[in-house]
Amino acid sequence: MSREPFALPSFAKINLHLKVLGRRPDGFHELCTVFQTVSLHDRITFEAAAELSMTCDDPAIPAGEANLMMKAAGKLREMVGSSAGARLHLEKRIPSPGGLAGGSSNAAVTLIGLMRLWDLEIPHEGLLTIAAELGSDVPFFLEGGTVLGTGRGERLEPLPDFKCDSLLIVTPNVAVSTAAAYAGLRAESLTTQALETKLTVCRSEAEDVLADIDAGANDFENTVLASYPEINDVREMLSGLGARKVLLSGSGASVFAIFDNILTRQTALEALSQKADWRSFAAATVSRAEYREALLKEPVVVSE
Repeated sequence: MSREPFALPSFAKINLHLKVLGRRPDGFHELCTVFQTVSLHDRITFEAAAELSMTCDDPAIPAGEANLMMKAAGKLREMVGSSAGARLHLEKRIPSPGGLAGGSSNAAVTLIGLMRLWDLEIPHEGLLTIAAELGSDVPFFLEGGTVLGTGRGERLEPLPDFKCDSLLIVTPNVAVSTAAAYAGLRAESLTTQALETKLTVCRSEAEDVLADIDAGANDFENTVLASYPEINDVREMLSGLGARKVLLSGSGASVFAIFDNILTRQTALEALSQKADWRSFAAATVSRAEYREALLKEPVVVSE
């Protein structure tokens, strides 16, 4: 067991493309999305302790048993039949809620960090099983980079890296109801044949998006932008500031913009500083190799 406290980054994601293909017989919606990790991240500190506990520097984030990090730790202990303790501390920077899957990322990184802290060896498939039980986006954060997600988002297929150093992520002070966003789509029920056809089309669309980001789309945009005018204001302002592509991430409220260069992005960031209720972040994409290096290399040791 590792005894020195250490810290790991917990990266956010954006959706370069998101299609809701329809409702499945089990009641869930079938998705086809291109996940992408980005440099915006939280930080989780791991420390050996007799009991399992967590704290967070953001009082708005629940730090008890309801937190996905604690649930992840509990499921990991169940899998290995352990009662090992740990003290977890979350430094929160990813807006929540915001469509950037910060909570899912925190849960996945908790699994990775506790495996190191408790000196565990678990097959990757075992971790994926736990992750899928925790939430649809959690398995992605065991992979990172650019990934095609299908099913509820938990079925993953690696894609070629999408490279962009001039991203801008903006989150207005709006809480979008994911359930309401899905309901607004009025998605049709899927037959097996229709599902296979739509998945084939969406895989082709994903390839188009990686070749030309202008092809990226998000099925939630029409209903979410109509229901939350402030998100539409963000979108329009980013377009007016010279963004090449502006798209909602997940069901929102975060919007990301791709600029042609870092200088134009910086000018836009300065203009956005006038919006006190909007949180803005300069970011870059994180490749699969960069993601794994950040999480699997020797972690940052925290001095006591």
